[in-house]
This record gives sequence, structure tokens and C-alpha cells, in this order.
Amino acid sequence: MSTYVQAIESQQQANEKAKQSTVLSPRFYTTDFNAMDRISVEAFRSEWDVMMREYEGDNNHDHFQRDEKFGPEAEAAMANLSPEMRQEFIDFLVGSLTSEFSGCILYNEIRKHVDNPDIKQLMTFMARDESRHAGFINQSLRDFNLGIDLGDLKRTKKYTFFKPKYIYYATYLSEKIGYARYITIFRQLEKHPEKRFHPIFRWFERWCNDEFRHGESFALIMRSNPSLLRGLNVWWIRFFLLAVYATMYVRDHTRPMLHEAMGLDSTAYDFQVFRVTNEITKQVFPVALDIENPAFKAGLDRLFEISQANDRAKEQGGLMGKLTQAVCGIKAVAAFTSLFFMPVLKQNISPEVRLAPTW
Repeated sequence: MSTYVQAIESQQQANEKAKQSTVLSPRFYTTDFNAMDRISVEAFRSEWDVMMREYEGDNNHDHFQRDEKFGPEAEAAMANLSPEMRQEFIDFLVGSLTSEFSGCILYNEIRKHVDNPDIKQLMTFMARDESRHAGFINQSLRDFNLGIDLGDLKRTKKYTFFKPKYIYYATYLSEKIGYARYITIFRQLEKHPEKRFHPIFRWFERWCNDEFRHGESFALIMRSNPSLLRGLNVWWIRFFLLAVYATMYVRDHTRPMLHEAMGLDSTAYDFQVFRVTNEITKQVFPVALDIENPAFKAGLDRLFEISQANDRAKEQGGLMGKLTQAVCGIKAVAAFTSLFFMPVLKQNISPEVRLAPTW
């Protein structure tokens, strides 16, 4: 299988990779702060107050500290990784850091620009968590002498404007699928510790519980404002479900060695994550993607093939390369549209708005 993971050999290249704004790279967002300020959670006040107490309890305040084994384990990991595997792992770390830091920036910006005490308090807690996550990943990148300048990244990376409801849908899904990804990796390596090729994976269980709680926060916001889950907004839910799933699938299949090293198959891993996420999203979304339909996987494979062809065209360069990239863009839109209009699964929203991370 031909893959196109951009080589990262220097700190400058790592920082440039983090700044990229592509279809597959994590983005930085801004939103309508005045509209965010008007959000009410009164419909689920008791559940909201319980969750705020959980955040305030900060059960992970001492979790993101590297123990005495981390240094030797990390050094051994670096020595044992093949050049190709090293690149896939670094790509994973840079992408994960950028995603975590994206949340930190967005939540901090909302916190600074709203007066709503509920939203301000939530964003303070979530920014705290995401800052820890990003900082912890950056420590591992520094072990490769590839640390990211987070201050420069905040100043220079392109920002995308999203309406508040798009933030709710996309961030809810990102947090929940982040949980499903991390817990699936953690459970696999818990069963097969010999395949834990880097110590950072030992931190994933409690880490992903932060992600789970973040998703719970947005579930409460959406359930408190049910118009977000009805009418034409259901089409936006379908769009973000597909966008998040398709992006994950294509991105993961560009670095298959990363999963193979853990004893995972990229396709099987992704569909396990989709199943967990589909089950979780019953708490808030009235529809789910029919991931077991063979046409769904076929469509994702088509998007991956187009992505690979687009990367080859970029390497080719010149007029023909640009023309090929344009054709790939048209094909990608057609493939995504075909997936978007596939029948979805209608589901009854769970009467329990809060879930526990039991997977």
C-alpha cells in the first residue's frame, strides 16, 4: 500500500506540519461569541451542576506527569523504530497535539468573550484539560527534538469560522471519537503490553476520560436546546458525522504501520471506533451512519484512493500535477456526496443524557 506521510526531520518541519490547513489536518476555530453567550442549560441544570463539580474535582490534576520509567522507555522506543515507523508515529503525535491545542485555543477564546457564567466556567475547565494534553504530547515530541512552538502556532495558524451549532456538532463528535480512539488503543495494548512501543500509551485511559467528559458537556448543551437536533439541523448532523468519520478513515490509512505495530488493522480499528462512537451518540443524535452497509466502506476506500492520487499529483508538480489535483478534488466531492445521501439509521435519543465511559 502506498502512503504519503510527510517527512518530519527537523523542528522547523514539525512546526510547519502543525500549521498546515488541509482537508485532513486539524484546524483552529473561532465562532460567534455573542450567540454562544445566549446558550442556556437550565433544562438540565441538575446534570450540569453535577458535571461542573466533576470538573472542579479535577481527578486528572496529577496524571500528566512522566514517571521515572518514561525517559528510558522513550529512548528505547526511538532507538527501535524504523525510519518509516518513526515518521508515522511523529505524524500521529503532531496531529494529536494540533487537535488538542485547537480545543485549548477555542475554549480559551470562548471563555474570554462570553459573560454567561455556565459557558465561561465550562470553557475554563475544558481549556485546562486540553492544555495539559497538548503539553504532554509536546514533551514526547521534544524527545525527538521536534517540540512545537505553541505560541507561534497560535499566532500563525489559519483560523476557520464556525457557527456555534457547528462547534457543538463537530466538537462533540471530535471529543467522543477521540475517546473511542484512545480507549481502543489502550485496551489493545493492555492485552498485549509487548506491543506498547512507546510509554505515552500508558496514559491513554484516564486521558480519554477527559475527552469523554468534554463530549458530555456538549451533549448537555444540545439536549438543553432541542431545536439543534431537529428539522434541517439533522442534515448538518449527518454532514459532521460523515466528515469526522471519513477524515479519520483516510488519515489512519495513510499510516498503517502505526496500527500494525500495535497489533491492529487500520480498517478493523476504524470500524471498531465507529461502532463505539455510534453507540455513544445515541445520547444526543437522532440519526447514525449505517456503517455496516458495504457501500459505506466502499465509499471510504474510494476517498482514500482519491487522497493518495492527490498526494501523488502534488509530488508530480507542474501543470499536469495541478490538473490532476483539480480532478481529484471533483472526484472527492462526488464520493463524499454519494456517502452523504446514503440512508441513515434513525434512532430514539436515550432518555439518559449522561453516559459513563464504560468501553
